[in-house]
Amino acid sequence: MQINIPRGTQDILPGTVEKWQYIENRIKDLCDRFQYNEIRTPIFEHTELFLRSVGDTTDIVTKEMYTFEDRGERSLTLRPEGTASVVRSFVENKMFGLPSQPVKLFYLGQMFRYERPQAGRFRQFVQFGVEAIGSKDPAIDAEVMALAYSVYESLGLSKLKLVVNSLGDKESRLAHREALMGHFSPSIGEFCKDCQSRLEKNPMRILDCKKDHDHPLMKSAPSILEYLNEDSKQYFEKVQAYLTALNIPYEVDSNLVRGLDYYNHTAFEIMSEAEGFGAITTLCGGGRYNGLTEELGGPEAPGIGFAMSLERLLAALQAEGIELPIEKKIDCYLVALGEEAKDYTVGLLNELRKAGFSAERDYLDRKVKGQFKAADRLQAKFVAILGEDELKENKINVKSQETGEQKQVNLDHLAAALKDFQSY
Repeated sequence: MQINIPRGTQDILPGTVEKWQYIENRIKDLCDRFQYNEIRTPIFEHTELFLRSVGDTTDIVTKEMYTFEDRGERSLTLRPEGTASVVRSFVENKMFGLPSQPVKLFYLGQMFRYERPQAGRFRQFVQFGVEAIGSKDPAIDAEVMALAYSVYESLGLSKLKLVVNSLGDKESRLAHREALMGHFSPSIGEFCKDCQSRLEKNPMRILDCKKDHDHPLMKSAPSILEYLNEDSKQYFEKVQAYLTALNIPYEVDSNLVRGLDYYNHTAFEIMSEAEGFGAITTLCGGGRYNGLTEELGGPEAPGIGFAMSLERLLAALQAEGIELPIEKKIDCYLVALGEEAKDYTVGLLNELRKAGFSAERDYLDRKVKGQFKAADRLQAKFVAILGEDELKENKINVKSQETGEQKQVNLDHLAAALKDFQSY
């Protein structure tokens, strides 16, 4: 019986995985420049972590988490997002006591959500995110957005749109909450069941509903910007001023609501405006989450971060027709003529690899013509041909596949000869 891959997952095969590696290396390079250090957290956590941090009214918690009970009857959940785990680790490992503050971290790993698979969206997906914890300076908000924007720009994407909003502080959100409840209450029966339950728990989440986004009351809903107190207004104005100083174009969208309960103050999304990208244009989202460390048992340590899906990033590259500059070539292919020569290439191949070359030989007992074809398929820069006569004379013929130049060298000096060839 053939067993197929689970729905919503994918095999990333050779030929494609190199694109992932290229992107991952670019991300790590940018994080190094911005001074964000990598953190790796468990792939599953106690379910309570996500209930307390992400919020029990979110789609992630109510519909999308992969939750199971282990043999000790503990409820565990495959991580659906990265921030909760990073903040849990920040608190548990007392990183708030480190001399260097704020603590700037990045993660790159698999997340799991049970949602309907579609283009660029999977049930198991790879997410890159950063968290800067320990500063309430609006300049760090701008830096986080700049890092996210730099990832896309450095890969050649140009059809981008950064959208920002302020969700305000606790006082501002309470005032906005009352206004939203008064706005939606008279007609809440016209909305989906999720929105009806959100009215009392978190009415701002109604604005994020995918089912009722075209309802007329959505467009006329009170804007959070109308309810920002003076401190929240000044904070948001500073963030915008810093984005301008960084020459990052942006738009303010008062209806932007991030889908997680822990956000406050700055919220943002980066979208693709590439033709044919699809109805869901969001590439990346993030925001500030002051109060989350306290919720998870730590001291006050305001934070901000973002998360981006690598699958969505790859889809955006495809939509803009961008080919990554990936060169998959090997340095040398060993062609052997005769049994003794074939036996000798086993050790010779290992010597080349130890010397730092990517090298390969035939394992299917091909004829000479077949071995040369194999070298072409692997895009070998050089072919080294060893026959019985050459073996007796301790010689080997080296041919450049690019120029056609060929010369005979001492068999013991093949690695040095390849280096000389490459230096021309």
